[in-house]
Amino acid sequence: MKKKTKKEMTLLQAIERVVELSEDSKMSPEFMKKARTEIQFLAKSYGITERQAVLFCVCMEKGPQRVDYDDLASYLGLNKIGVLSYASDIDALVRRRLLKYRDVKDEDDFDIPSVVIRSLKHNEVYQLPQRKGLDCFAMFELLDQWFEDLDDDAITPHDLCEELQSLFEDNPQVGFVKHLKAYCLDAEDEMVVAYFSHRLVNHDDDDIRFRDIEDLYGSKADFTNAKGTLRSGRHRLQNKKLIEHKCVDGLADVTRYKLTETAKRDLLAEMKINEAEEKLANTLEVSKLTQKQLFFPKDIQRQVEELGSFLQPENYQKIQERMKEKGFRYGFACLFYGSPGTGKTETVYQLARQTGRNIMVVDVPQLKSMWVGQSEKNVKALFDRYREQVKRAKLTPILLFNEADAIIGKRKNGAENAVDKMENALQNIILQEMEQLEGIMIATTNLQQNMDKAFERRFLYKIKFDKPTEEARASIWHTMIPDLSELDVHTLASKYDFSGGQIENIARHYAIDTILHGQTEDVLPMLIRHCDNERLDETSTRKIGF
Repeated sequence: MKKKTKKEMTLLQAIERVVELSEDSKMSPEFMKKARTEIQFLAKSYGITERQAVLFCVCMEKGPQRVDYDDLASYLGLNKIGVLSYASDIDALVRRRLLKYRDVKDEDDFDIPSVVIRSLKHNEVYQLPQRKGLDCFAMFELLDQWFEDLDDDAITPHDLCEELQSLFEDNPQVGFVKHLKAYCLDAEDEMVVAYFSHRLVNHDDDDIRFRDIEDLYGSKADFTNAKGTLRSGRHRLQNKKLIEHKCVDGLADVTRYKLTETAKRDLLAEMKINEAEEKLANTLEVSKLTQKQLFFPKDIQRQVEELGSFLQPENYQKIQERMKEKGFRYGFACLFYGSPGTGKTETVYQLARQTGRNIMVVDVPQLKSMWVGQSEKNVKALFDRYREQVKRAKLTPILLFNEADAIIGKRKNGAENAVDKMENALQNIILQEMEQLEGIMIATTNLQQNMDKAFERRFLYKIKFDKPTEEARASIWHTMIPDLSELDVHTLASKYDFSGGQIENIARHYAIDTILHGQTEDVLPMLIRHCDNERLDETSTRKIGF
């Protein structure tokens, strides 16, 4: 067999050879000589020392997650004291971003970052992101990575603050940096503003809570002081008109904050942040979705499971690539239709949670309430925003039109008044965008019989959500109120043809009753009263009047 030359050697082959020879080697000169070709190849490729190259290889073998000094010692055949002499080399690998500490407060455990592993699979050397000559979009991609590192405890607030200052000094040409520097803030306040801006640009999140900013401060005392000044409205960034309390129902909430409109216009002009367009949708992050068990008839369960399998990242990517090869549209639009309370919206949430996807939730009533003329522009901007999210996100997010009856209804023929024309124009834009869709769109509706045929053709998956069967209702009752006896469960399930949403309402009533009045032995009569009240609108036929 022909011996591989250095040029033909892959990174993984070099790592494998170093791992094979380094076990129990004690990092001896004999070992270093025997593996010299592979070690020098890796050291030169990554721009690190030969000793660091060996440590990197061992971390790959013992990891790639949760490697510690004991792992290095046992593999290399060193004692625990001796292996600590390599701490400076581990620090250097962390700075090179080939390793990251699991917790900067305790630098004993480290991981191989996923981006390094992905590069290795393609025989590519992971390079540090470019830091000079950036445009605004590239800068915010870097901010996304660094604030994620802070969230993962892979970098300290102090170190991040220094990194940001270097980044800003290296890129004075970026509009965000120019305007930020004009406010004459200290380094810590610049980091806070950068964080607010990053959350809005990278995650469409303009609702910052105290728990979100706690990691930005190096000590509990600093964070407590910041909380106090923010609550009172006396914080430096509030005085500079950069951040403000978020209003809820017209009242300022002193626990929630956002960038001011002035800050958005000044700092994020290059990012084309549009306030009117932002009102159309909010991003629901997958980390905020809670697990919930759903019960469906077998046919619906099969369809939901099939869709869930398709949305799994590995399957979704393969299917998209195959659709592109065949010249088919590769965007996927799904319709969930059926009676209220049958689990349509919750199913979207659970599919997103199971497949690791954020949800961009469209405010459908806001679409309907816009002024004529501006609405078409903003709907286009909404889909542009979604496309940007698809490009930037690790996993394609879901675009959710919840309770979409108002926008997928039958178009009006011969529309003459301004409102009808506007509604038709909106529907035409949405139909066009569905044709060009490159992501995942799900719409829910209670009135599928009124849906325009043009929309119906564009939904690839259509799942009808029926009210649960008696067996499913029994499971829901048991899950919602575990203390019920089997007899009571089946009594309620057979007597009341309720949806899951209605059963949940009754369970909430019951929970409130037990909080106010304590547990009672007569549970069933209490629940029957709540059930009768729940279906009052269905059973009452008495007319009011004379």
